[in-house]
Amino acid sequence: MSKNLVIVESPAKAKTIGRYLGKEYKIAASVGHIRDLPSSTMGVDVRHDFRPTYINMRGKEKVIRELKDLAASSDRIYIATDPDREGEAIAWHIAKVLNIDLDDDCRISFNEITEKAIKNAIMSPRKIDIDLVNAQQARRVLDRLVGYELSPLLWSKVRKGLSAGRVQSVATKLVVDREKEIEAFVPEEYWNINAELTPVDTSFPFKARYHGEKTNGKIEKVKIGSKEETDALLAKIANGQYLVDTVKKGRKLRQPFAPFTTSTLQQEASRRISFTSRKTMSVAQQLYEGVEIAGQGQVALVSYIRTDSVRVSDEAMTAARRLIAEKYGEKFLPKSPRKYANKNSAQDAHEAIRPAHFELDPESIRSSLSVDQYRLYKLIWDRFLASQMASAEVDTVSLDVICQSSIFRAQGETIKFQGFLAAYADIADDNADDEKNVKAKLPELTDGQALKLIDIKSEQKFTLPPARFTEATLIKTLEEKGIGRPSTYAPTISTILERNYIDKKGKIIYPTDLGKVVTLLLSENFTEIVDVSFTADMESKLDEIEVGKKDWVKVLGEFYPPFHELIVKAGSAVSKVKMEEKQIGEKCPECGGDLIIKEGRFGQFVACSHFPECKFTRNVEVTVKGSCPLCGSGLVSHRSNKYKGRVFYTCDKKGSDAECGFISWYLPVEGQKCDTCGSYMVWKRFRGRAYPKCANPECPKNTAKKSAKSDDEEKPAVKEKKSSRKKSSAASEEA
Repeated sequence: MSKNLVIVESPAKAKTIGRYLGKEYKIAASVGHIRDLPSSTMGVDVRHDFRPTYINMRGKEKVIRELKDLAASSDRIYIATDPDREGEAIAWHIAKVLNIDLDDDCRISFNEITEKAIKNAIMSPRKIDIDLVNAQQARRVLDRLVGYELSPLLWSKVRKGLSAGRVQSVATKLVVDREKEIEAFVPEEYWNINAELTPVDTSFPFKARYHGEKTNGKIEKVKIGSKEETDALLAKIANGQYLVDTVKKGRKLRQPFAPFTTSTLQQEASRRISFTSRKTMSVAQQLYEGVEIAGQGQVALVSYIRTDSVRVSDEAMTAARRLIAEKYGEKFLPKSPRKYANKNSAQDAHEAIRPAHFELDPESIRSSLSVDQYRLYKLIWDRFLASQMASAEVDTVSLDVICQSSIFRAQGETIKFQGFLAAYADIADDNADDEKNVKAKLPELTDGQALKLIDIKSEQKFTLPPARFTEATLIKTLEEKGIGRPSTYAPTISTILERNYIDKKGKIIYPTDLGKVVTLLLSENFTEIVDVSFTADMESKLDEIEVGKKDWVKVLGEFYPPFHELIVKAGSAVSKVKMEEKQIGEKCPECGGDLIIKEGRFGQFVACSHFPECKFTRNVEVTVKGSCPLCGSGLVSHRSNKYKGRVFYTCDKKGSDAECGFISWYLPVEGQKCDTCGSYMVWKRFRGRAYPKCANPECPKNTAKKSAKSDDEEKPAVKEKKSSRKKSSAASEEA
């Protein structure tokens, strides 16, 4: 019988921790939260200090029973849930269910899952931090109050199934407001004039751009706004001599980036490896909880992944410096370890995200990782090493060329010493202007040197509107404005995508018509809910609850009464919103009415404008690359109503199923046949990697014992044929 019970959140984490504790410790997992507010009622008594009613979560009966049995046979219980407010709340709920005295030192926490960190935590248990619990409780109750009262209003005024939230509504409004800026933007004309020049005595072509005019020794920048102004300038300098006016040389140091926080990890994973925020957090969680490493067992590879902090332990800095010296050499080390400062003390609870085992570099364990795990682990590894490396040294040149009184300017940049760039090179920002970031290679020149004009060109340009958000830039904006917290960014973006308030084309985020309608309704009737400064101020108050500076009941008491009053008022004052119908230029084959685009739970679908009299619907077809493996025609993708919007593929031939009945969950591999049975191949996925597989279920390759199932293997798509080719009952209900 184990005398000590350690309770963690996930089975993967339990397996990793089990490697470091002896047989006298039993490790069990709560599998996340075990108690929550009920889903059928608000579960908050607003008349009695917002007292929440917690119930054991459905589906957790077995877990709770097993935890109680283990607790009853243990002398000592340690609750080792994650080291944040959510983890503290889970620990509090576990203690309540197991009847553990809250004055007992039952709580242990650690920033990384290593043998040293685990054993140190066991040696220094503490009481459950009630301030942290109250901070989580305040957020949970606040979000329940907002969602439970505001969402039904949206159902009655817009349509069923919608939701509103303290953070998601502000995030949606940011996207909607950016779209308004873009629509209202009036482009301004301007012209660039680029001269291609070379020294008279040698051939070294380079380009310089018109900058302005030099008068009485002073240079004034000039913006050329029309073709007439351009032609006048070109005529003025047509026969002029080009001379080097000034050459300015310098050297600058570029400092490395701080190690990752949750927010910057999500931003960089989006920019560099095209991960969504949700995918980043999912893969990062796997790396934190532990991955099976060949010959070593379950190993946690990174420190805790939910952190606002850029602080790094002395031990980690020392390990990083040793690795840098070994791989790059002593000259890549700064004289002393780099220390990064947090914006405020509340962010200092954890370290930055960093490797947990410095002997396990990404390349040495690549074969044990999925493609996604390797890419994210390498990103974290490289960023952390770079954060402790020497500055990059860059030689700069600024060159002014004069013709008559007109100044042309060129700038050059040469990296003399890579420093941290050897580990973590720059990439262009998503919204960067390439013209501003290109640094030319320039010849060695001196003041007064004569130049020869090779060519001169003018180019009409127009100012550009603000760029649409990507996930990376939206997360950056949310963080800068103090909206939500890094751990909430991924679920917030996922929620507003799933609710169809925003959509994505590639990386670009734009608002849907539904998002605009809901945002307008909230803006007109619930100003504070979608007000950036109010939401940021509420976040600050919630942070103060966490450190014991504010009482959570009082904070909710200041917010709820005026909010509830607005809900009551809006119920009678706000008219039902009628969504604008988009016609597709086709007639209904059953009644002759106009076919329109409608929004359903799983995206857009085509419906008859005469609904409910006519219930005709069909899926929206999207053309995809590739050809039908049965007839060679094109392919289209659809979203399944039966299987929660999952994508499937059919032949693009119109008409009856007899013409071509191809239908598949998987996209066919173009031009590739199975070398065993001759059937067509399809793309399937396993552990984040796409691979071709024979589509024939009777193929000997498929009937043999499978070493692993792909992530996507579920139910056969052929059952979807009726609903996709005829009427979709689910879509009919949504219409």
